[in-house]
Amino acid sequence: MSKVLLALASAVLLGLSGCATQQPSQPAATATPAISAEAQAALAAAQADVKTAKAKNALWTTAESALKAAEDAAGKGDSATVLKQAKLASDQVKKGLAQLNYPMLKIGD
Repeated sequence: MSKVLLALASAVLLGLSGCATQQPSQPAATATPAISAEAQAALAAAQADVKTAKAKNALWTTAESALKAAEDAAGKGDSATVLKQAKLASDQVKKGLAQLNYPMLKIGD
């Protein structure tokens, strides 16, 4: 009988020791700052424009840099910078796409 009680007590203590482990605390979720609806729309348009230009091999590096700057500013919640850089990216994309229509340059005859 004492062996049964000893085995039962050991099983209970072993089971309780498993419950005593602490769960690691979850880090606080960092909320990304929100940008204005106008800035979100400008950023989405610039992303679409850059994607189109990249597909046609007409993407200027200035447009790509401006889009990256707009995305970085969106992560920081800076709507004014997002608007400025997204509009610059879209403008540069339009110029790059227009350049596709230029005639080929011929040197000599």
